[in-house]
Parts: sequence; C-alpha cells; structure tokens
Amino acid sequence: MSLTDCRRCIRLASFLDEIKAQYPTYYAKPVAAFGDANPKLLIVGLAPGMHGANRTGRPFTGDYAGILLYQTLFKFGLASQNESISSTDTLRLLHTRITNAVKCLPPENKPKSTEIRQCNDYLTNEVAHFFAQSGKGILALGNVAHQAVLMALNLKIKHYSFSHGAIHCLPNGLRLYDSYHCSRYNTQTKRLTQAMFEQVIATICGDLAIPNH
Repeated sequence: MSLTDCRRCIRLASFLDEIKAQYPTYYAKPVAAFGDANPKLLIVGLAPGMHGANRTGRPFTGDYAGILLYQTLFKFGLASQNESISSTDTLRLLHTRITNAVKCLPPENKPKSTEIRQCNDYLTNEVAHFFAQSGKGILALGNVAHQAVLMALNLKIKHYSFSHGAIHCLPNGLRLYDSYHCSRYNTQTKRLTQAMFEQVIATICGDLAIPNH
C-alpha cells in the first residue's frame, strides 16, 4: 500500500474523511516527505498541522509551525527561500529532507501511541533509505519525533533521553539531534526562541560539514 492510500489507523483515516468533507480543497491525506533526495540531514516533526501540511500536502507548509523552521533553514543555506507557502511554490531544500513521525493529521494534534507505532514502518523505511544514501544526522523536533526515530532504528528509548540541544551518537554512526518543536505554543511562550533554534541548526551544519550556500 502506498503512503497516500494508507488507512491503517481507523481513527485517523475517519478523521481525514471528516476534514475532507468539511474542507473539500484540503489535501487531507497522509503527507509524504519533502526535500533533497540525497540529504545529509533528515528533520522529523510530529504530524501534519490542520491548516498547514494537512491543507497543502507538504510538511510544515502554510501554517505557523513552518515559519521559524523555513526561515532558519534559509538562513543557513538549507532552503532556497525563507518561507514555504504551498506545494506548488519554487522552494527547494538543500542537503535536507523533512518528514513527520505520524503522516496523518491527528485529532487535537495528539496521535495515540498505537498510531505512532503503526505509522513507524514508514519512518523506518525513510531512515533506512537516508542511511543508505550516506545521510549523517537526524533532527527530532520534540520528544514524540525523538522516540519515533529511536523506534525506527530499533534502539531503546531509555538509553537516549530527549532534551533540547542534546546530541546522541547512535551505534550505526548517525547522530540524533534534539530540539523543541517549532510550534506556535513553543515559540510564543519563548520555550523555543529563534536564537535557540538557530544554535541547533548551526551545530548540525558544523558537525555534518554542510556548506552555507
């Protein structure tokens, strides 16, 4: 079954049906990864946003959560422009690919643990392909993404605690970087500031020897 046709999680599939009926122009399907086909950095978020990726069909596109992310990627030469408006704009990612731990919009932005596990096959395949293409670092935006990456790599969560700015050297040679999610709540409450997020990306670019175009 292709990702866009996936209906494994009954609750999520039914919710997307409701959203599509309410908003006929919305994408309202599982959202695929976006970016460089052979990246050095894989960014993993939580799940599509209601009026963002769920509407546009591209991760972190068209809502508040993508503002800081794409501005920062552009500043460090990882994106061709500083905003992601729609899946048809001219934005390109450089050395970077973006995906989510859960590919479907969950009610109240809160996937169940069973849904995270059910969807993890897709992330496992993405991470395996990333590693096979000489990918070097994974950035987890938030604890759910952090745990989903470890699950995809069949690593024990208790051995790698999430904390903002943490860097985990994994047994296969990959590095897992942690950051608070760039959600509206986190940025508006200053739990995650622009400077904090830029420091994470700067560290990654230095560690992975990613040139600033």
